[in-house]
Amino acid sequence: MTHITTTSGNPLIGQCSVPGDKSISHRAIMFGGIAEGKTTVRNFLDGHDCRATVQVMRDLGVEIEVLTPTELVVHGRGLDGLQEPNTVLDCANSGTTIRLLTGLLAGQKFTSFLNGTAQIRRRPMGRIVQPLRGMGADILGRQNSNYAPLGIRPARLHSVEYDMPVASAQVKSCVLLAGLYAHGLTIVREPGPARDHTERMLGAMGAPIEVIGNTVHSERPSTPLKGLEVIVPGDLSSAAFLLVAGAIVPDSRLTIAGVGVNPTRTGIVDALLEMGANIQFLNERDQAGEPVADLDVRFSELRGTTFAGQQIVTMIDELMVLAVAATQAKGRTVIRDAGELKVKETDRIASTVTELRKMGARIEPTADGFIIDGPTQLIGAPVESQGDHRLAMAMTVAGLVARGTTTVYGSEVTADSFPGFEITLQALGGSLKVEE
Repeated sequence: MTHITTTSGNPLIGQCSVPGDKSISHRAIMFGGIAEGKTTVRNFLDGHDCRATVQVMRDLGVEIEVLTPTELVVHGRGLDGLQEPNTVLDCANSGTTIRLLTGLLAGQKFTSFLNGTAQIRRRPMGRIVQPLRGMGADILGRQNSNYAPLGIRPARLHSVEYDMPVASAQVKSCVLLAGLYAHGLTIVREPGPARDHTERMLGAMGAPIEVIGNTVHSERPSTPLKGLEVIVPGDLSSAAFLLVAGAIVPDSRLTIAGVGVNPTRTGIVDALLEMGANIQFLNERDQAGEPVADLDVRFSELRGTTFAGQQIVTMIDELMVLAVAATQAKGRTVIRDAGELKVKETDRIASTVTELRKMGARIEPTADGFIIDGPTQLIGAPVESQGDHRLAMAMTVAGLVARGTTTVYGSEVTADSFPGFEITLQALGGSLKVEE
């Protein structure tokens, strides 16, 4: 186990980059495996979760060359080319891996078993099992298949019209992938905007994916999917920690190069702008079908704001660090309609409140979010990651504005999504060190 120790006082200045987008890295490996030909993936996120996707696709018979830790070549086997694994597919701690893979495997002609860490076995799977069973899938699991491990038996799938009760890119992607193996037109309706990386990438590979407003159609392709060259943009979810740090650490100015700014992902930027942050989009461009920009952020005075409704979906993974920003904002910040936080790697409502209170934050939990009053002079304290990579990074950012020393125990989990997180902050001038 490692820990990060931080002290405040140093501004963050300079230019940096963040690792490749986690969501796109997962999909490039998975979708490349069911395409024909080669899919070259550059700027792949070499983190624990994405490595799990690489391994399970290898276990399904897909050859994946690792040229460098961040450049891979996937030799696709085609839509019907996956092979029966001779082992349980270990999804490690990756919710994206297990949920998308369940949809992909639901229409295969072989049996497969999916499992993962204790955290994964606590995360709800009924939300994907229900629509898949509506398509004829044969899935077994704990507590009526609400929890992993999951067993998937061969089944002939048929199309479904599914109205999602909650916007979720993982659920949507799971059903769309099953739709590639189903007879007829699969229709998924979203209650609000969720990440659309699946639609973009499958469409670029030649899949019959059609998006009409908040409705997505999927069906079995009449021609093979074709491999792509995928240049993965920087992950905005990772950049969010640097954006908040740049906005709240006095005298900071930094530029984060090559970040994906897909409009279904920019909720955190919009939220910080609404709070008064000084953030600019520079050098906007398109990269492999995804919008990309350099993000410039400077220290600024923030004000409390209320966030709710559809905007929550576009920043669900960034709400913990938004709570850190709120501790430095003038007035009250309210985050609601974020009950999904309770079923992430941890109960992120409870864990965020617990750890920030150790530093003196005025934060109260609600049934579906937080209420934070600021600004507050945070006080350095020993805090825990609770095994959650985003909590570890959020608390490190809090330590950069706290008086005294903050130690984040269990910080090794930052490598799940942001390998080199602490090195990046050090290069920008942050006062922190990593110890075992």
